Amino acid sequence: MKKLAALFMAAVVMAGVFAGCGGKEEKDETKAGTTAAQTETSAKAESESAKETAGETEKPAESEGASDSDMAYVKEKGKLVVGITEFEPMDYQNESGEWVGFDADMAKAFAESLGVEVEFIEIVWDNKILELDGKSIDCVWNGMTLTDEVTSAMECSKPYCMNAQTVIVPADKADQYQDEASLSELTFAVEAGSAGEAEAKARELEYTPVSQQSDALMEVAAGTSDAAIIDSLMAGAMVGEGTGYGDLTYTISLNGEEYGVGFRKGSDLAEALNQFFAESYADGSMMKCAETYGVQAAIIEQ
Repeated sequence: MKKLAALFMAAVVMAGVFAGCGGKEEKDETKAGTTAAQTETSAKAESESAKETAGETEKPAESEGASDSDMAYVKEKGKLVVGITEFEPMDYQNESGEWVGFDADMAKAFAESLGVEVEFIEIVWDNKILELDGKSIDCVWNGMTLTDEVTSAMECSKPYCMNAQTVIVPADKADQYQDEASLSELTFAVEAGSAGEAEAKARELEYTPVSQQSDALMEVAAGTSDAAIIDSLMAGAMVGEGTGYGDLTYTISLNGEEYGVGFRKGSDLAEALNQFFAESYADGSMMKCAETYGVQAAIIEQ
């Protein structure tokens, strides 16, 4: 269209000879442009070939934080997502709905040391590994026992707290259940996927799995289960005189165990937490936090 308009204008003004010249110039410009493009393409190909020969082929640059560093991932999104359950005195909600407890407060302090915010998400304990690997959460920090299953599936911190699995029964029946042999006649409530369930399985006890340890206490209080197996730290905070379960008590401990925090396998956050624990123990802030929740006797030296 542009060519026809040019020819028409040239014919009106002077003569067809200029139209012929204009057409030739267009062809010459097109030819020149094509030749230049071919030259540029050829030069680029030769340059790439030379780089390949010299072993200097450019590789796509990795985006910042695109490596397997969990530290970079958490810092890039600006928050540490912590998977928990209702577990006093480690993680529980106060009257204002804020998550508090020894683990919750230490998680807040660790997140602050990383320069990020903390977010707590309640999880089904039996799904903790799936939640972690699916990146719904960044760590499991909830009085988690360092079992073989946990340590093989997660990158775990060093242990920071001692614990045991304790049998809970109605206070008026406690004298009947003071040794392991007496437990065989009882029906238990245990948290699914917990160390308590592992102890019940190991002893071939009859039990019903529930969502949380607090649910196991409710089962015993309601009389739908004869007993429960829960963490001794939770028993100390929630069972007995002056608690919400004053008519329940704990009798024997079934084992000794250690708590740790779990991250995704290979995560560099585990070592960062180990350093944070060591510093917090050294400056006294870990023990001060433990005293707030009455767990100071269970703290392991870092």
